[in-house]
Amino acid sequence: MNENEKFMKAALQEALKALDSDEVPVGAVVVCEGKIVARAHNLTERLNDPTAHAEMQAITMATSAFGGKYLETCILYVTLEPCSMCAAALNWAQIGKVVYGASDPKRGFSLYSPSLLHPKTIVECGVMEEECSSLVRNFFKSKRG
Repeated sequence: MNENEKFMKAALQEALKALDSDEVPVGAVVVCEGKIVARAHNLTERLNDPTAHAEMQAITMATSAFGGKYLETCILYVTLEPCSMCAAALNWAQIGKVVYGASDPKRGFSLYSPSLLHPKTIVECGVMEEECSSLVRNFFKSKRG
């Protein structure tokens, strides 16, 4: 198992926590120097907060751990492509790299040009894509009946 898969599996574990709470199953981890410094999942339903996405929670946890607002040496692993709100927050945090599993063709940041991410942020997509996308797809399928 390579490093991307190792950390995406940790993000998937967070997504399963969201699923268990009837949240949209998205999970995220922030990794710095090969260690997870933040773990988070969607909390929008529990907190009644439309901004409580996994990425937003992970940014807050990671910046608190470092005592600073910049994450330029960190990597965010997230199961679903970040939305425009999360991409803009990642821009402000100057995240070094974003690795995501499933693309989000309806709300993902890649719909926007120029990118909403910081110009120096590296993006890698499609890591464990099938596992990540099937989790979200099955969640919404079950909601539709």
